[in-house]
Amino acid sequence: MMRILIFGPPGSGKGTYSSRISEEFAIPHISTGDIVRGEIEKNSALGRRMEGYSKKGDLVPDSVVIDILRRRIQRPDCKNGFILDGYPRTLAQDEALERITPIDLVVYLDVPEQVSEERLLSRLVCQRCGAIYNDRFLRPRISGICDKCGGRLFKRHDDKPEVILKRLKIFNEQSKPLLDHYKRRGLLRTVVVNDNQTSPETVVDAILSTLKGESMSSG
Repeated sequence: MMRILIFGPPGSGKGTYSSRISEEFAIPHISTGDIVRGEIEKNSALGRRMEGYSKKGDLVPDSVVIDILRRRIQRPDCKNGFILDGYPRTLAQDEALERITPIDLVVYLDVPEQVSEERLLSRLVCQRCGAIYNDRFLRPRISGICDKCGGRLFKRHDDKPEVILKRLKIFNEQSKPLLDHYKRRGLLRTVVVNDNQTSPETVVDAILSTLKGESMSSG
């Protein structure tokens, strides 16, 4: 079983890389952000509650997210493991996660803030399948159209300069302390991404090399 956490600041590429690694290991990619946005798009009662937090760049309350995550991990497709993206973001959330499931390995995407900002300001997301593009660094073959499913691409409402800066500030203050926590537990592995010219394939190869090395050493 492989229970992997992909950890990094907003705009570090967690979703892009996680979806590709998910295919390689045949385990689901679970993004708490995608689950939250799905509820918002459905205009469910839960989605309406969470939309206010999302628009301001605030974190959704822990009690809400952990309940969503608990239900998702209990599905049959997680029996061989999963790739978790976007949670936990605080020490308290990590404690809540440990009560549900252990994590075997944490891959930290070490990305400079300027790189994260550039990515977020030009990010595009498919309305249909959630695939992620970038109108500067990772363009689709046809402008505004998803290569994978033909869905239309859109800019997320929280990818605005003032919200991006707030999200990065929250990450530095609330999430970065987790790095020392995972390092002490021997779970932390770091992949450095210094600029936006590094292709997704190159980063994915580096992550896969790390994960496969861990699998071999533990086997």
